[in-house]
Amino acid sequence: MSDITIKITDRDGVAHTLLAPTDMAMNLMEVVRSYELAPEGTIGVCGGMAMCASCQCYVTSDTELPEMSDDEEAMLSEAFDVKDNSRLGCQIQMSPEMEGLEVELAPES
Repeated sequence: MSDITIKITDRDGVAHTLLAPTDMAMNLMEVVRSYELAPEGTIGVCGGMAMCASCQCYVTSDTELPEMSDDEEAMLSEAFDVKDNSRLGCQIQMSPEMEGLEVELAPES
């Protein structure tokens, strides 16, 4: 199986259940961009380098995620609207283990 089902709630509060490929080395931010769930230029501004927090999201499922890198932790410490369940979408790789992941996009800062 190369696709997983994930749920993304966009910044307007609309929930989208969609398929995300696990065989293309995509991260969550790239999935959001490919499905056009945020206006162009408002997500992934730094290109996925954990340097801007424009792809911040709130993880609302119990999906076990990889530990946060020092770069991700540092970026979130400077970001707006950070919650205990905040992560950077660019740092969440799509893999079979992410099946059932549910996130809500953080407000645009």
